[in-house]
Amino acid sequence: MHALVVPTAKPTRVEFVTDHPTPVPAPGEVLIRVRLAGICATDLEIARGYMQFHGVLGHEFVGTVVDGSTRLAGRRVVAEINCPCHECPLCRRGLPNHCPHRTVLGISGRDGAFAEYLTVPERNCHVVPDSLSDRQAVFVEPLAAAAHVLDVQPLTPDTCVAVLGSGRLGLLTARVLALQPGELTVIGRNLHTLKVCERNGLRTLSIDRIPADAAYDLVVDCTGTADGLRLALRLCCPGGTIALKSTYTPPEPVDLAPLVINEVRVVGSRCGDFPRALRLLESRRIDVDDLITAVHPLAGGLAALAAAAQPENIKILLQPGTN
Repeated sequence: MHALVVPTAKPTRVEFVTDHPTPVPAPGEVLIRVRLAGICATDLEIARGYMQFHGVLGHEFVGTVVDGSTRLAGRRVVAEINCPCHECPLCRRGLPNHCPHRTVLGISGRDGAFAEYLTVPERNCHVVPDSLSDRQAVFVEPLAAAAHVLDVQPLTPDTCVAVLGSGRLGLLTARVLALQPGELTVIGRNLHTLKVCERNGLRTLSIDRIPADAAYDLVVDCTGTADGLRLALRLCCPGGTIALKSTYTPPEPVDLAPLVINEVRVVGSRCGDFPRALRLLESRRIDVDDLITAVHPLAGGLAALAAAAQPENIKILLQPGTN
């Protein structure tokens, strides 16, 4: 089958191949024909060597179940990316996303969705409502991650919130937080994506125009950079919370003294609840159609990855089965 692969011998290079083995579902797994997949910042980092991953890239997707389940046969599904053992102490405590034995779709130990087919555990799958298009459904995984910020702390009308970074994840996170009480500001350096926020009625602030006295109760850092964390530490009120939404690579030293001095809480926030994301999309409370820049055929995947790295582009999608 066709696939975008990080070869074992070349862990910092992505190749388009036409002869990757079509996966066979193990017991408890389903075979899915990929309809559409999305490129995110994690994919770009993996293509540069992050996680030392080798195999098929991609974890944001919508597809059709073609084998392995009578219940789901022929159904459109999205799937949670963490594939845990469901037997270890962390799994039994209700923390399967942190299972030490887990594989992660297109990220760690398991082939992903930038291919014609992939396999995932059946229990990871969620049926996509007929009212959602493929282009909307492909956003379920990143939207679930964005909405997980809601679990960090309750928001009130008096809560001042800043989202740092107006990239793909920052835009989704801002749209989720805009549905909550509180005063929201999106802070970034990309004027194009800040304009996208403004067209959606969101308050924005260019990173070079932050007032000296700016302070926020909750700072959600979607930058994935040490500079972003430093800015979050500067902007967070004493007693406030910083939610880290992006993986920091490569690591850089950061002065953590403000955490102690200002008694700031730092919370990591990774994967989220798929049913909640599906409800947000189906209810049209979250619109994602304007975030799609282009759809590329899988055969043009290398050009698609290059396009996804350009700041003027937001979401680049891959469609297997097209030329």
